[in-house]
Amino acid sequence: MEQTAKAIARRLGLPEKGVAATIELLDEGATVPFISRYRKERTGSLDEVAVRSIETALAQQRAMDARREFVRKAIDDAGAMTTELAQRLDAAETLTEIEDIYAPFKPRRRTRAAIAREKGLEPLAKIIMAGRTADCGSSARRFTGQNGVETTEEALAGASDIIAEWAADNERLRNITRNTYRRTGSIRCSVVKGKEEEIALTPLAQYADFSQSVRRMSSHQYLALRRAEREGFIKVRYDLDDSDRPLDEALCRAFVPRSATAECAYIIGHAVEDAAKRLLRPSVETEISAQLKEDADRTAIDIFAQNLRQLLLAAPLKGLRILALDPGFRTGCKVVALDAQGNLLDDTVIYPVPPKADTEGARRTLSRLIERYRLDAVALGNGTASRETERFLKDSRVIDPSKIFIVSESGASVYSASDIARHEFPDKDVTVRGAVSIGRRLIDPLAELVKVDPKAIGVGQYQHDVDQSRLRDALDYTVMSCVNAVGVDVNTASERLLSYISGIGPALASAIVAYRAANGDFTSRRQLRKVPRLGEKAFELAAGFLRVPHGTEPLDNTGIHPESYGVVAEIARRLGVKGADLQANPTLLDKVDAEALARDGVAGRETIADIVAELRKPGRDPRTENSEDDFHAAIESFDDLSVGMTVPGVVNNITVFGAFVDLGIKENGLIHISQVANRRVGSVSDVLTLGQRVEARVIDIDTARRRISLSLKDA
Repeated sequence: MEQTAKAIARRLGLPEKGVAATIELLDEGATVPFISRYRKERTGSLDEVAVRSIETALAQQRAMDARREFVRKAIDDAGAMTTELAQRLDAAETLTEIEDIYAPFKPRRRTRAAIAREKGLEPLAKIIMAGRTADCGSSARRFTGQNGVETTEEALAGASDIIAEWAADNERLRNITRNTYRRTGSIRCSVVKGKEEEIALTPLAQYADFSQSVRRMSSHQYLALRRAEREGFIKVRYDLDDSDRPLDEALCRAFVPRSATAECAYIIGHAVEDAAKRLLRPSVETEISAQLKEDADRTAIDIFAQNLRQLLLAAPLKGLRILALDPGFRTGCKVVALDAQGNLLDDTVIYPVPPKADTEGARRTLSRLIERYRLDAVALGNGTASRETERFLKDSRVIDPSKIFIVSESGASVYSASDIARHEFPDKDVTVRGAVSIGRRLIDPLAELVKVDPKAIGVGQYQHDVDQSRLRDALDYTVMSCVNAVGVDVNTASERLLSYISGIGPALASAIVAYRAANGDFTSRRQLRKVPRLGEKAFELAAGFLRVPHGTEPLDNTGIHPESYGVVAEIARRLGVKGADLQANPTLLDKVDAEALARDGVAGRETIADIVAELRKPGRDPRTENSEDDFHAAIESFDDLSVGMTVPGVVNNITVFGAFVDLGIKENGLIHISQVANRRVGSVSDVLTLGQRVEARVIDIDTARRRISLSLKDA
């Protein structure tokens, strides 16, 4: 473990002691949120990002170590292990190095070199590689007339095949090839014959005649061209711009012995050229493609996770009763009334927009619902007929226009058809469930969005093209991180929300909900110990993230872990007050002597600081206050746009190449990363966030493809 900790600390640039402590905690079953929040003294105050990085690196390191041991055993079993090979294996720091060491010993299919070996031509290959014979033909004649080798030409060809395989397995030649591709390689696309018109009608049209160097290939470009290739629109090939130092010449210089005779050098040189064309180049191209895909996946997944985090941590609109609308044209607008906890009070359908356009009937229905259930705000889905319905709501004046909020519908249909929705509303159809989800997203985005597969929320790029296992892991972690950062009310949280709490999971979440249903609300965190199968370890990991408002212990509604309640009691004793007197009392809390408490061994400085911060704002929600700035669309349709005009909008998706902006019409505008600010921007998320209001200038309109280019420069 010590070597693993050193390797990870070196790779991540983190203190070795903190890395070692984190690995110990992870191996003990602790979660990332728990470690970063409640074990700061052990880790040296590593934050959640660092702890998560260690968790990811640890999995990669152990997978690499497992591969290292597999290779070691394979070489041992082949009877080929040497001291030098063992040392190289031990020193290898990447999977590529390990695979290069293993390459000569890998089981192979029946290659040309394998057939030549079967014919007994490997000794001839060794003679030629030694480079001492001046007459290779004479050496080759000794191998004719046996094992099916009839001529010297056939013998030399077989020996060349073996030499070519040696060249392809040579670590130095592989590195030369890799470096050449990385330095001068480029990827070029060409349209598949007969697909010219078809690709022109797709968003992939720009890849019909695309070329980019390997070094400068961006993640979204690579994922897009892979999709275009997979859908049969284009063919992709690698080109090398190596005119200053041709690859084949470099390989020959590195492989042909300097002392080789002219004839040996000629044969070896041709074998190397054959290896380059037939073995080395295809292998390295596959390797580089895999690396580009991995890098592109990582970037895309990181952006998706960042966007998801912003959505999940959007501020709730708590304490308000909501009128939620899922708009539509022909099928009408589904309407539900929800109380402040998101419970369904009533549902109906109105037809305020064409084709029926029953504005008066819709107005009467909404007025009745708002008055009867004392509704405070409107959550309007942003799907089909959203803007038309919004205009009706504002014109009808059934509610203060500043209390109308546009809510993303992404994933609402997925939720409405899910087992969770069927369990919550067994007697309601999918349209009602969808409207409820829209309303609840305004009341508490986190609590509602956790019920939806994160991939269905649609705030990323090329999400279906990336590694699905890695995407699922990253998004699940993001949800878990957000849920634990906020904490949940153990008496109102859904089973799904509880399942993301540190140490809980689906089975224990179900057990908690079942116990709550059978015994009533929890009155303390201690009561959680009575839940079947919720043991000491699960309680330790989960308790600090679960809240019990109005319980018997006031600290149960804070982020202070039960293991630290004694610390609070000691702080109160030293100040001569009761523990309850400390909460939200800055005068008393300012008197806390953290240094003295730490010196006396009451708790570590970091833990004391966190406790005091919690006591200052007990039960606080870390999410920011909800912005109630109203968004008024400046245009009603695509045709209203003109180059040069400034339009208001809301950022609704962020990618590596720019941000998409909702302008209040069907088509979104795109702010390319080069247009985000007057300065150079490394990442769009450094400047913009989801839901941010912007005033952007229209710089280009593509009428044929209905595309809008925007700029924030000088806007």
